[in-house]
Amino acid sequence: MVELSPSILSCNFSRLQEDLDQTKNTRVKMIHIDVMDGLFVPNISFGFKIISDIRCGNDLFFDTHLMIERPERYIEEFKKAGSDRITFHYEATDDVNKVIDLISQNNMEVGLTLKPKTDPSLLLPYLKDIDLILVMSVEPGFGGQSFMEDSIERIRFFRKYIDNNNLATKIQVDGGIKTNNVKKVIDAGCDEIVSGSDIFAKDDIRGQIEKYYEIFES
Repeated sequence: MVELSPSILSCNFSRLQEDLDQTKNTRVKMIHIDVMDGLFVPNISFGFKIISDIRCGNDLFFDTHLMIERPERYIEEFKKAGSDRITFHYEATDDVNKVIDLISQNNMEVGLTLKPKTDPSLLLPYLKDIDLILVMSVEPGFGGQSFMEDSIERIRFFRKYIDNNNLATKIQVDGGIKTNNVKKVIDAGCDEIVSGSDIFAKDDIRGQIEKYYEIFES
């Protein structure tokens, strides 16, 4: 079953918990948490305090995407804040295996991702050691961008490798996903869908979540 990971980057932060409450008693099991440092990407979002504060009132799986330089510096802190999975960028560290090991040692799932212009074959050696590969279908760092059509081929590329090698690695896609294009990324082989503005910017958040799951089941 395909899962939805709504991105809180598109929430209204003056009423963050109210927006999160709209995911309760729906089929959503996780939320996507984008952390940006203003260095790896030009934007800045939020850090440990926000994650820790919302951890107290939510039993959802915290799917945390680090768009930060040298993520190895902060793995333990994200674990303490309440993250359940850490996805980091191949380009953000000089030692990918070290970061994978640190995340695993802190009993979190491991995700790995790459910028749209990075050669996807560079990530293949790591797929056997991680839980998830995230395909960015926009440039990382900003919400509300348009979906990059060539990301479909990247999804297919990873899907073929994972299936041919009998790996359990999941494929997630993030960027410009809406109800009118989500079916094609599912058909390409995605297991998890990140969507932000198409959920939390809607007047009926619950209704929009249900629309996604209806598409997943179609």
